[in-house]
Amino acid sequence: MYPEIEPYEHGMLDVGDGNLVYWEVCGNPDGKPVVCLHGGPGTGCSPGMARQFDPEAYRIVVFDQRGSGRSLPHASEFSTDLSVNTTGHLVADIERLRGHLGVERWMVFGGSWGSTLGLRYAELFPHRVTEVVLVAVTTSRYQELHWLYNGLGMLFPEQWARFRRGAGEGATDLVEAYDALLNSPDPEVRVKAATDWTDWEASIVSVHPDHKPGPRMSDPRWRMAFARLTAHYFRHKVWLEDGQVLRDVGRLHGIPAVLVHGRLDLQGPLGTAWELAQAWPGAELVVVQGASHAASDPGMGAAVVAATDKFASRR
Repeated sequence: MYPEIEPYEHGMLDVGDGNLVYWEVCGNPDGKPVVCLHGGPGTGCSPGMARQFDPEAYRIVVFDQRGSGRSLPHASEFSTDLSVNTTGHLVADIERLRGHLGVERWMVFGGSWGSTLGLRYAELFPHRVTEVVLVAVTTSRYQELHWLYNGLGMLFPEQWARFRRGAGEGATDLVEAYDALLNSPDPEVRVKAATDWTDWEASIVSVHPDHKPGPRMSDPRWRMAFARLTAHYFRHKVWLEDGQVLRDVGRLHGIPAVLVHGRLDLQGPLGTAWELAQAWPGAELVVVQGASHAASDPGMGAAVVAATDKFASRR
């Protein structure tokens, strides 16, 4: 990956509904614009996200989605209203940020949940998108969400049993149960639910035995925001019809893309990325052998940089 760089511009964008979204720009002010969409929902931007782009070639725009990272109000606060935090709101925020920065068209980059968000933005605003690079591809179909919090338990039975117990006796829909716990007026209930939720997420992100959770996993504020937002989004099936992202991929005709996916990605099995590539003639699927869902898995970084380098000089 490219060396770390500092942003040359940053700010808080008022996107309405009482929300301020943190953004920053680094790289070449005259370079090719690219907007980076983090995963989650709710993870916020990681310090290394900009390192996936050639700073001499790209004008790199990074922002924290509503309620996460440095954006305000933060979803870790019980008083934060999540009813104005939906996929539709995030798509509108991306477009508002584009206009605020004076960008005519830009490349869209997204990982995990960010790939679902990036696809939906591109489908609604294809005239604003030059290329797309997606990593650890998801489309948030109902079967994908069910697999993530139910079916995957077959491969991680001990961890899933703990996750299942944390939802409470008699819970039939685990995501709905956790969403209720994470919005309980009792702070102890919320903290335990956030811990149980993030423990499950940490256990399934990589198949490599030496994988270590990032330092953010030990931050109670981060855990609470991540758990609340993820449960909130997935309980509502991300406010999209089942399979809508795949059905609307025809809107991306003429937009080139690279999809980077780990062969051993258990959190989001390869089949989804393959189906997307089959439906999108302009998309190239790059399968990283031996890698799972974690961006730090061997081979993932090199594959992602190769994908962004491919479009670096394309105008």
